[in-house]
Amino acid sequence: MTDQLIETHEDGVATLTMNRPEARNALTAEIQAGLAEAIPRLAADTSVRLVVLTGAGGAFCAGGDVKGFAAATSRAPSEGGDFNMEARIHGLRAGMEVCRWLHDMPKPTLAVIPGPAAGAGLSLALACDLRIAAEDAKLTTAFSKVGLAGDYGGTYFLTHLVGAAKARELYFTADVITGAEALKLGIVNRAVPREDLAQAAADWARYLAGLPTVAIGYMKRNLNAAEHGTLHEVLDTEAQNMVRTMMTEDHKTASAAFVQKTKPVFQGR
Repeated sequence: MTDQLIETHEDGVATLTMNRPEARNALTAEIQAGLAEAIPRLAADTSVRLVVLTGAGGAFCAGGDVKGFAAATSRAPSEGGDFNMEARIHGLRAGMEVCRWLHDMPKPTLAVIPGPAAGAGLSLALACDLRIAAEDAKLTTAFSKVGLAGDYGGTYFLTHLVGAAKARELYFTADVITGAEALKLGIVNRAVPREDLAQAAADWARYLAGLPTVAIGYMKRNLNAAEHGTLHEVLDTEAQNMVRTMMTEDHKTASAAFVQKTKPVFQGR
């Protein structure tokens, strides 16, 4: 890892901390490259039962570096710059794959939002399966304030969370909402007082990491299919994944524990 993205591991929980607190963890090429390397690797690591994404210094992520945008825009072709639109589109799209990985990886992902989450930073949080925020954390789509359309999958994730009309409102206006307001809208799953966030997030992460990871992975496939598939397609997917999970050690352990009236301990296999 780099100084701007810190990776830690504890009891099956891998935590990625964006570490640029002087800029509210705004995305740099270094952070983006770190996420692009780490997230697919953690997705494939069977010792990792949960991936947590968070930010240092009381912020989550302020999104893209607006100063960098301004510098790039100043190098326009009309001024003799070396701007290449297709290359820029390709590069941005490649970086955005981290959101697909967070959404699709076969284990739960959790965003811990201690403070500002804006633009692509908010999109990263939305890409995770679950979100916990400080009640006073500030969340905003931000893009319209700087004349941009939005990226990192935020329009997809927010539309599925709050519906088309509210997603449009939040994108068009770039209104700032608190973690407590985001909870009421269904954007975050839990909102707690700032002073309680670290412990509440750690407790939830520990619980999520103790779930039957293989079953959770297949459950995510079912839920993701349900976002856009027909009933026929979802029923097919559920049938396939139900039978697959019947063959896991976790299912056998849980079945025995049910008969014996004991609490199962899942191993993620």
